Order: sequence, then C-alpha cells, then structure tokens
Amino acid sequence: MMNSATRKVAAITGASSGIGSVYADRFAARGYDLILIARRGERLAALSGQLSAVYGVEVEVISADLTKEADLVRVAGSLADSAALRVLVNNAGNSRLAPLADTSAAESASMIALNIVALTRLTEAVLPSFLSQKDGLIINIASVLSLHALPTSAIYSGTKGYVLNLSRGLQQELAGTGVRLQVVLPGTTATELWDLSGVPLASLNKAKIMSAEDMVDAALAGLDNHEDVTLPSVADASLWDAYDAARSKLFLATQTGKTAPRYAKS
Repeated sequence: MMNSATRKVAAITGASSGIGSVYADRFAARGYDLILIARRGERLAALSGQLSAVYGVEVEVISADLTKEADLVRVAGSLADSAALRVLVNNAGNSRLAPLADTSAAESASMIALNIVALTRLTEAVLPSFLSQKDGLIINIASVLSLHALPTSAIYSGTKGYVLNLSRGLQQELAGTGVRLQVVLPGTTATELWDLSGVPLASLNKAKIMSAEDMVDAALAGLDNHEDVTLPSVADASLWDAYDAARSKLFLATQTGKTAPRYAKS
C-alpha cells in the first residue's frame, strides 16, 4: 500500500479524535495520503472512510497502544519502512492532572511512556529516511505547560518540557539537512484529554478554550510561516522571543566555572 514514488504520506499519532483527527483532515486536504495511529480502531476506520471519500486519499490505519512496547516497536517499524513518508505528527499524549501524591505509579508511567518515550522512538524511526532523502517534517505537539507547572501538573509539565527541549535541540541538529521540525505549544484546547485527565472540560472557563480546529489551523499557519515554535493562543509573538532570549542569556551566565559571589563564604 502507498508504494507509489509520486505519493507523499503523513503519519499522525493520536488520530482518532481531537487535534489528531483535525491534523488528518488538514493533511488530506493538502494532498497527503495518511497513516493514522491510535488505540481506537473503530474510530480510525470511520475517519479513514470519511477522509478517503472527501479527499480521494489513501489511508492506512494502525490500531496500537503506544504505551505498550510491542505496539510501539510495530508502529516504529512500519514508519521506518515507509519510503513515501514525509510527515510525522507526534500528537498522541495523555494527562493526569492531580498532585503527585494522588497520582498512581501506573498513571505516571503511562504519561512518561506516551508523552516522552513513544514520541522519541517514533522520531528516531523516521529520521534516517528523512535525512537520506533530505526531505521531511516532524511536528511535535507539546503544551503551554512546557513553560509552566501547576500544583496538579508536575508530571505532565515535566513530560511536555521534555518535548520542547528535545525539539529545540533537534532543530539545531537538523539545520541545513532539508528536514524541518516544528514544536507546537497549545493552550487550553477542547479535546477529550481533559475529561480523561480528571479535570472535566465543562469545569473550565469557556473564554479560555480554543477549538481543536482553530488550534491546528493556527499551527499550520505558523508552519507555513516557517516558525520553529508556534504558540497558537499567544497574540504577541515578541513574548516568545523575549523568553527565548532570556533563557539563552541565563544559560550563558552559567558558563563561568566560578561560584556565584552570593554563595561565597563570608
């Protein structure tokens, strides 16, 4: 399937609903065949039929739980073997918003396995082909909680901080290779993740909630504008520039080899 050299393929994780399903629609509209990956096979099948009918694209569905090693190995192998693959959207993620003391070891492990391990392994799987072809795009979905932590988000913020830092490092690695990486930091977005997190979407301030459609469309506009980091809900782009500059300045200030004067013995 999808073995024509003239075709281009986008793979999207967490594609059965929310942000992932919108990305699937938007890349199909851009002429990409699709590999849709999620746990819920019946939803993938329904979405596959819909997108094929509307856009005339080929769609492969892979039902997999990326927190399970066997499923992750299977998906990584499938992506590595797809010569036509040009885009990977690392969207799959989960969240348990609760104090760490009230979060089970299994819940923490699941967040780390999906938000960190699966994203890293799938990125590693596609990079050799992308680099050899000097063509490819990786979109990593992080969160504004990459930049901030709440009393209920220590694990989730930690995993998304990893996604941001991994993405920033890879962007430097990939400079000049023909392979692009965009990291997207959504704010509060209307998806099923909220109800699964233990914080119902209905309990949030509606004025602060963005639709998944608006989030993805803004992220793709940022991609088309060659942004490396896209914050769909932030109107003043200079805020990111100031944050990034301050981060770099702080890092440079650590490179002295000397103890800061305030820690010197009196």
